[in-house]
Amino acid sequence: MSRINTNVQSLIAQRILNSNSQQLSTSLERLSTGVRINRGKDDPAGLIASENLRSELKGLNAAITNSERADQVATIAEGGLQEVSSLLTELQGLVTTTASSAGLSKEERQANQLQVDSILQTIDRISGSTSFQGTKLLNGGLDFTVSAVATGVTDFRINGAKYSGKSLDVNVLVTTSAQQGVLFLSAGAANIDLNTGSQFVFEVAGSLGSRQLTFASGATLNQIVSSINAYKDTTGVEAKVSGTGVRLFTSKFGKDEFVSAKVVNQGGLDTGQRGVYQVQTGDSGAALTSSVVTFANSNNGIRDTGQDLGAYINGVKATSNGRTARINTDFLDVEITLDQSKSQTLGSVGTNAFGITGGGASFQFGGKVDITGKVAVGVQDVAVRKLGSSDSGFLDKLASGQANNLVDGDINVAQKSISEAIKQVSSIRGRIGAFQKNTIGSTIRSLNIGVENTAAAQSVIRDSDFAAETASLTRSQILVSAATNTLGLANQSPQSVLQLLG
Repeated sequence: MSRINTNVQSLIAQRILNSNSQQLSTSLERLSTGVRINRGKDDPAGLIASENLRSELKGLNAAITNSERADQVATIAEGGLQEVSSLLTELQGLVTTTASSAGLSKEERQANQLQVDSILQTIDRISGSTSFQGTKLLNGGLDFTVSAVATGVTDFRINGAKYSGKSLDVNVLVTTSAQQGVLFLSAGAANIDLNTGSQFVFEVAGSLGSRQLTFASGATLNQIVSSINAYKDTTGVEAKVSGTGVRLFTSKFGKDEFVSAKVVNQGGLDTGQRGVYQVQTGDSGAALTSSVVTFANSNNGIRDTGQDLGAYINGVKATSNGRTARINTDFLDVEITLDQSKSQTLGSVGTNAFGITGGGASFQFGGKVDITGKVAVGVQDVAVRKLGSSDSGFLDKLASGQANNLVDGDINVAQKSISEAIKQVSSIRGRIGAFQKNTIGSTIRSLNIGVENTAAAQSVIRDSDFAAETASLTRSQILVSAATNTLGLANQSPQSVLQLLG
């Protein structure tokens, strides 16, 4: 080369040295930080994917924390409910003991009533004091709030609901009426006229048991009804006078209820239209005349079974028991009881049965804040004024001076109230237990797996591969050293032109 103004070889060596130095610097940075992507230019697409995964990872870890916190809340609520359940069991024993009135003095009944009052007060105290960081758990503060309850809805329980917007309308469409088991015994007159010396003997049976009754000639329909109703708690069957006969019907509604009439001795009461009738479909107050079975042919028993309510709640087919319908979906878990009129009227129960306007214990179990990751659970008030139902009565009526107290109140109704309260508290405990075991437990396990997989995916994209980077470092070090030596040689090469100047 004979030119000295432009040393092309030196320029080439400088460019290569700069390139190798940058590669060496990149390798050193990745090895010192442990991260392959330190800035956007390292891998623009990889940076976007990595940041999205980091965001998801943070959300998943927060969801795990939420789930663990929810488990703590549920554990505290369960502890309070467990004590309430024990108190209700004790209450059951006191009522049963007091029912043996012949073996107790008035003073003992009053002492038992004092215990009942103490138990009721303790239940209310537990209801009002069980809390988590100041949030009351059992006083209805975690129950759902509703508005505009339709006429005919006697009881309802909202166990869970999640929705977008300010409220959720709950509508009920009755497709099949709830029915009692009903039979009609036609006597043909206001009293029974039997053969001389004969008796009319028949057996009434229901879901609770059976009872055989015997009547003499001249017994009135009112006397027959009174005798049947005296054993309604034993048989589950009631009666009332209807025209020239007696209408037998089950005390409750549903397919598990039945009424059976078996004539053991008809005593000559078997002429004309006398006998046992079924009732018309859709009109349990009218006898089906073509179904008559004479008393003489009724010795094997005539039976009629009730029918459960058929309904859809918010478009989902409900499971039913008597006049109560329930659905349990991911978005709505609700149980609704209708009165007799509405449960037997096909069509919608009002414009809406009621509207859910808020409330519930809401937990976020997903990494993203949306309705899919939300779980809302309702925990009903367990105060004594709320335990029980409109059919069985409420627990507060067992207090001194109330209708079902143990001193001079109705102990049979008190027993029903306690049984219903035990069922309700057990149901709440069961739901909370299922929530902890299945929802929270499965959620935490699933989220932990999600954290592992998300972290692994992010690591593949973002973290340095030390094996590859150390190899790249060694290569860059050698290339930088070689390029440096080459640059020195390139810078010395123009000096040979001096020999031409002599």
